[in-house]
Amino acid sequence: MVWPFKPKFRKQIARIEITGAIAGTTRKQVLEALKTVEEKKFPALLLRIDSPGGTVGDSQEIYSALQRLREKVKIVASFGNISASGGVYIGMGAEHIVANPGTITGSIGVILRGNNLERLLEKIGVSFKVIKSGPYKDILAFDRELTEPEKDILQQLIDVSYQQFVQTVADARQLTVEKVRSFADGRIFTGQQALELGVVDRLGTEEDARRWAAELVGLDPDKTKTHTIEERKPFWNRVVQGRGQMALGLSAGIDWLEFELFTSGQPLWLYRP
Repeated sequence: MVWPFKPKFRKQIARIEITGAIAGTTRKQVLEALKTVEEKKFPALLLRIDSPGGTVGDSQEIYSALQRLREKVKIVASFGNISASGGVYIGMGAEHIVANPGTITGSIGVILRGNNLERLLEKIGVSFKVIKSGPYKDILAFDRELTEPEKDILQQLIDVSYQQFVQTVADARQLTVEKVRSFADGRIFTGQQALELGVVDRLGTEEDARRWAAELVGLDPDKTKTHTIEERKPFWNRVVQGRGQMALGLSAGIDWLEFELFTSGQPLWLYRP
């Protein structure tokens, strides 16, 4: 039987917002949202990214899911205040990218950091006795210095992950690997600079990106509605949410504290992906 009209979602644009650090919880939520976009047969997706980065594997899984979805759905990414490191990696999964002129983006690179507390532990008389199955099982242990073989192992790990990042950007943006390497040295740059480098397609707002997505699938930008796909929260969370500025401030403080603990006080875009 042929229906005389399209399902309502075929006339709307899906919207998914990725904010904050990209890690396990974010990956799970985004993958579920992308599945919803496919199941409800939205013709286009507006992907809003406002993230300083995150973990390598999680960013790669979201990127791969976006690549698969692109076979059925037009995807336009909108870079917000900051879309660096893993935020860039995810953005490469979109067909087109829009950034604000002042968006902070880039930080294409990989870093691995450990802490050596050996001197401090000696002062307070603390030492560790380690029994291990192999010479590198306690690599990056905080109570001793790295050995030269360990440094070589970790550098190789970083180099492989970095090459994956560079290749992804080169493939997605139709640039040569040499071109990407020329600016993929960990530096951050603005949306304006990203346009000049070929990392994004246009300068504009999220609204500009939405209108472009509508045009790509033959919908009227002035009439097309946007359907934001969010994680369904338990009833109690929905009741508690919005109880006032005090609660919001407390939540923001916790997020900031976790961010600082995770990065040892450094901006997360230094960690990459």
